Amino acid sequence: MKRVLLKLSGEALAGPAKKGFDEAVVMNVARQVRELTDAGTQVGIVIGGGNFWRGRTSNTIDRTRADQIGMLATVMNCIYVSEIFRYAGMKTSVMTPFACGSMTELFSKERAVSALERGEVVFFAGGTGHPYFSTDTATVLRAIEIEAEIILLAKSIDGVYDSDPAVNRDAKKYEEITIGEVIEKKLGVVDMTASILCMENKMPMLVFGLEGEDSIVRAASGENTGTRVTV
Repeated sequence: MKRVLLKLSGEALAGPAKKGFDEAVVMNVARQVRELTDAGTQVGIVIGGGNFWRGRTSNTIDRTRADQIGMLATVMNCIYVSEIFRYAGMKTSVMTPFACGSMTELFSKERAVSALERGEVVFFAGGTGHPYFSTDTATVLRAIEIEAEIILLAKSIDGVYDSDPAVNRDAKKYEEITIGEVIEKKLGVVDMTASILCMENKMPMLVFGLEGEDSIVRAASGENTGTRVTV
């Protein structure tokens, strides 16, 4: 593939501790992304902030402020992971939809695409820059803007199921499903706003488990290790 958008959950990068960072996990991600970029694939990355902040579970703070804290959590994640990527020999850019002094660059499609074409891994931090929009929505939005071929959705579970496999031992895993079915069945692969964006802009996704061996490389090579969400 020429250009992909990789979505990583903050929890997945935190490893077993579920908070902060597990450097071994992040180094493994960096190794795989380096393999992709060395092969000529352009990689954009969005990282969730759940390893630092889950503001929606709290009623003691205004929703707008909670979401702003979440945006800053994603900025921290992207700065940290981008530095691990640099250590692994890659050039990176971190872009945000709002100014963060000299820590990040202000996002524009032209700036992002130019960096990708130079071989840089581009991190899209800060979500959409607005409250009430998740990193799922930011992922789909950035994928559409940079004209990615597919969204690679790396999760803590290995695909899309008809029910929660952690609760239902008989949960059925889908090998392939349409985004329309995801919306109709309310499967929660990504939130509703992101799902509709995918459907309207014909943006496919591959949902897979990050913990699988060479999971990112295999997903980017077209191997269906999880669930393919078609449009």
